[in-house]
Amino acid sequence: MIPFVLFSMRRAWQGFWRNALMSMAATLTMVLMLVLLAGFFILQNVLLASLSFVEQKVEVVAYVQQTATDDQVQTLIADTQAMPQVASVEFISREQALERFKATQAAQGREDLTQYLESNPLYASINVKLTSPSELETVTSALDKDPIVRNVLNITALVNRVLTVTDFVRTAGVAMVGIVGLIVLFIIVNTIRLAVVARAEEIEIMRLVGASDAFIRWPFVFEGALVGLLGALITLGLLYLGSEPLGQAMVGFFNVLPLELGSVGRDTVILVLGTGLGLGVLGSWLSVRTYLIR
Repeated sequence: MIPFVLFSMRRAWQGFWRNALMSMAATLTMVLMLVLLAGFFILQNVLLASLSFVEQKVEVVAYVQQTATDDQVQTLIADTQAMPQVASVEFISREQALERFKATQAAQGREDLTQYLESNPLYASINVKLTSPSELETVTSALDKDPIVRNVLNITALVNRVLTVTDFVRTAGVAMVGIVGLIVLFIIVNTIRLAVVARAEEIEIMRLVGASDAFIRWPFVFEGALVGLLGALITLGLLYLGSEPLGQAMVGFFNVLPLELGSVGRDTVILVLGTGLGLGVLGSWLSVRTYLIR
């Protein structure tokens, strides 16, 4: 088995350079398609990271009655934190609310009119961050029922719009990556098929002299894998060279969003290598198969 594999790999290497023009055409096509696929994948992850950041900013604000005691407020905070739909709870006192209002006015270049007030008109509040924006109704209803809660800020319409946009982008992103993947598969298979067609006479001669299907097929499969691997490595090199200017452009464009893309780089490498090798092998297998089943 091992000698046959080594023989097939050697034949693949020879076939790659013997038909260098077609091999280079298949490799360049592979590079173009992988760059397109990786670009869509990275763009989708950037959009999803942006939406996740927006989702994290969704919070429920419940204003507390001025007559509420400290024990009642602490009980409300503890009960709210115990809810599985809640990620965190922050208590904002009346004094803190007033200081935040003053800071906001100063940041906007407006005059501080609070100095003319006889007393602080603002209410204390608890700001509740959710595990998911879809849990808004559950948390809002629970807070509304508490006797020390004066009212809960209604942001249902805003959250519904955020969820609608998020679901659409996620669905459309997966669909677009899938469509691009199918287009890549179609183009690569046909490109490699052209390379196989150029060697149809060689395949026929091997069949006439009694070569088995495996003897004919596997060198082409390894050659397709070589095309896929080479195309993937060139693609990763191009992405690496373009990562710094692209990253700077993305930071400039999304400068208001502290995005955390996590493992996108690693996932992109896996996607490019896996897709390149997979398409190379699959394209060669399908292309040679059309001759072997005649």
